[in-house]
Amino acid sequence: MEPRTPPSEIVGPELSADGADELPGLGFTPEDTVRSHDRSRVDDARDSGRRWYLIWLLIGPGILAMLGENDGPSMISYATTGATYHFGFFLPFIVVTFLIAIVCQEMCMRVGAVTHRGYGELVIQRYGRLWGWFAAGDLLFTNLVTLVAEFVAIRIGLGFFHIGAGIAAALGVVLVLFTLSGGRYWRWERISLGLALFNGLFLVAAIVSQPDWGSVGHAMVTFSPFPGGSFNTLLLLVASTIGATVTPWMIFFQQSASADKGLTPRDLHHGRLDTAIGGVLGAVFGCGALIVGAALTSHSAGFSVDGLPRALRSASGGLVGTLFALGLIEAGAVAILTISASSGYAVSEAIGRSSSFNSSPGSARTFYAANVVVAAIAAGVILIPGAPLVSIALNANVLATVLLPVTLVFMLMLANDRELMGRWVNGRALNLLSVAIIVFISVCGSAYGIDSFLQTVHLIGS
Repeated sequence: MEPRTPPSEIVGPELSADGADELPGLGFTPEDTVRSHDRSRVDDARDSGRRWYLIWLLIGPGILAMLGENDGPSMISYATTGATYHFGFFLPFIVVTFLIAIVCQEMCMRVGAVTHRGYGELVIQRYGRLWGWFAAGDLLFTNLVTLVAEFVAIRIGLGFFHIGAGIAAALGVVLVLFTLSGGRYWRWERISLGLALFNGLFLVAAIVSQPDWGSVGHAMVTFSPFPGGSFNTLLLLVASTIGATVTPWMIFFQQSASADKGLTPRDLHHGRLDTAIGGVLGAVFGCGALIVGAALTSHSAGFSVDGLPRALRSASGGLVGTLFALGLIEAGAVAILTISASSGYAVSEAIGRSSSFNSSPGSARTFYAANVVVAAIAAGVILIPGAPLVSIALNANVLATVLLPVTLVFMLMLANDRELMGRWVNGRALNLLSVAIIVFISVCGSAYGIDSFLQTVHLIGS
């Protein structure tokens, strides 16, 4: 049952009363039968006017994408930025990057809900296998590097409690295997959401650290002081902050998860709400990590990434160090689940196989295997003696920033494909904003790469 019945040529959705027949010719896949049980609850909640229950049923992909991106390396990056520059420019910049993320993720949610197809599958159908495989290969490379960084974050968090790297590696793989065991998207999503809520530990740590809230508020409204020091370091942290918020895997994940969840055009309002809630929570928790790290400004001489929770214990007390360490474990664990899922979606969609948590492992072998294999490879890397793990963790976000523009260009093209999207295509204002975002991200990533290259060949000083 693994091979997926190829959909007929996708045509523009026609309007209908309930959104159920807006994609003629696509037909049903085996997982659609399983998904229909979840959709019946949505219909019942909508028909009976149970608004909050309907919200509860429809949220998920957006929150997971945003909080999954508040991953281990991102929170380490935020804390390191706080330790380097205190509040200043980067605190409100985190909020700006999450606003960018909301714009990008709303598009992929909308495309997934309207077409019921994942990002990789649509790229292949609309632009050919070459570009589809390129997008999937780009994602898998980025995901593998990022997954290694997630295991590093878990290792750092567990190390605070004197637990070794072997446990960190085993924990991540076992978690992936456990969440895959249910054969239902709903079950996987709810487990992941439950874990994601503990991203709030970074906010709790920030409150316990007792910062100067007046300085926090001033930084939020003034974007000052603008950071000085090494220009290359500044470019690195700008690129890393962008890559800590918007990445290729998020595009793959939320579009495919929206389709896997069974969202339809009738659910677009709730999909946008889900994405916005995730963006707000992600920004608040990310700012919390930076605020916690700002306590290390006067301790930066003895600060190392590998010993970040211990440094926070010395600067702000044992509870702050403990909360941050637990937060790193949570952040890495949730990201392992969501990034592995995006890998499974990408590989399966690229080769035309079943790509759904609603399929059994026997009928979606490629999807489930890709989830586990990428996590297992990353887990194995952190056990290699002498591997530059801290360097990988610090540069994973920069890599995501450099590779992101290509993914966003295809996303923008799909969202403007009138034959595919019908009346749900992007508006002119959204297109202008999206182009500006792509240009901004491209310039930031390129500027860091060019500056680093010029320093390497000694054409400019550091």
